[in-house]
Amino acid sequence: MTQDSPAVAATASPPKIGFVSLGCPKALTDSELILTQLRAEGYETSKTFQGADLVIVNTCGFIDEAVKESLDTIGEALAENGKVIVTGCLGARAGQGGGNLVQEVHPKVLAVTGPHATQEVLDAVHRHVPKPHDPFVDLVPPTGIKLTPRHYAYLKISEGCNHRCTFCIIPSMRGDLVSRPIGDVLNEARRLFEAGVKELLVISQDTSAYGVDLKYRTGFWDGKPLRTRMLELVQALGDLAAEHGAWVRLHYVYPYPHVDDIVPLMAEGRILPYLDVPFQHAHPDVLKRMKRPASGEKNLERIRRWREICPEIVIRSTFIAGFPGETEAEFEYLLDFMREAQIDRAGCFAYSPVDGAAANELPGAVPDAVRQERRARFMAVAEAVSTAKLQQRVGATMQVLVDAAPALGRKGGVGRSYADAPEIDGTVRLLPPQKASRTLKVGEFTQALIVGTQGHDLIGQPL
Repeated sequence: MTQDSPAVAATASPPKIGFVSLGCPKALTDSELILTQLRAEGYETSKTFQGADLVIVNTCGFIDEAVKESLDTIGEALAENGKVIVTGCLGARAGQGGGNLVQEVHPKVLAVTGPHATQEVLDAVHRHVPKPHDPFVDLVPPTGIKLTPRHYAYLKISEGCNHRCTFCIIPSMRGDLVSRPIGDVLNEARRLFEAGVKELLVISQDTSAYGVDLKYRTGFWDGKPLRTRMLELVQALGDLAAEHGAWVRLHYVYPYPHVDDIVPLMAEGRILPYLDVPFQHAHPDVLKRMKRPASGEKNLERIRRWREICPEIVIRSTFIAGFPGETEAEFEYLLDFMREAQIDRAGCFAYSPVDGAAANELPGAVPDAVRQERRARFMAVAEAVSTAKLQQRVGATMQVLVDAAPALGRKGGVGRSYADAPEIDGTVRLLPPQKASRTLKVGEFTQALIVGTQGHDLIGQPL
């Protein structure tokens, strides 16, 4: 038997890693971090399971549908490839037998880790597919490997959560709040803007709590002291965005009183007048059973104050229908809140028991049929509110970030206004430009006259 010479070995194809990222944007940023490190070490990525030397599946384990999707994807990867590493929230879930849920269902997986476990994932990859020799770090873009389109990116500012909401098991999987150093966050934001990102979506489990775990200690960025706190972070992000003509959008913002200090920045145009606030319910008794911060009455007062400061503000939120113990009167209270609060964009989940959640032990379980019926009624109210708000935009001129523009937009395109976060809100359907010389480019802004609505979307004429 002969051995390959060093020259031949050096030219061998680098190992390829398949990757599937499921769940929320926070999981997506974990995936980006893992892929970035793998690329730095010389691995390549594969678009198919069959073409990969190993597959990594970053899972979601929050609700039953997400658990099923994750387990099905792991099974598909095992069937088509055979070498699978599992990470993410589902990796931290226990099974009915007391062991790890993933390993109970799929005992052939090579390794299982929980969320934000980059090094553990890399160690598992190294064990089963040794990393190439002499990797070239300059192959990695300065922003790392991104799974989003080039013109927008998620910026995770912290991990974990200090709340113990009874319907949620995320703290048990991701731990308590751990804020990133403010200098690291702003350096990453700058790299993204310099690479051409036109929309930065700030995410965490609890964006409003940024810095609480660090007692808002003073950090440094560009040689200047800066407190590790939401207000200072958002101010600095707004300044960076202005230098590059870009947007900053805030997600997962709990309605604490200090959020009021952020709204004037929206009125000044420094960040988008858009808040993603997970209210979950409105009735005080339901919120107490959920162990949610703030009450429905305080939330209404806060929303009114925000709109007084910044009339253009758009509020998106999520709610739960059929939470254990929810009475018909409490649900009607929620519907009244929706009508009064005029939430611009709202989603609703029928309550789903999650293994390990404290809410499962609460009395007064609502039958599944009632949960689904209440969800449908809620969405009917939410859609009526949203449709009426969209109609008010007809005749307005809006700035639109172009997401798709076949043939340079000569046949039209699809974009989003400040009121639309990618993949969760509506879009602006762009008509073909009236001038033959007018083109549209993905990742660039255009002005559009809103001429109509279609469901949750607006129809715009590029100007």
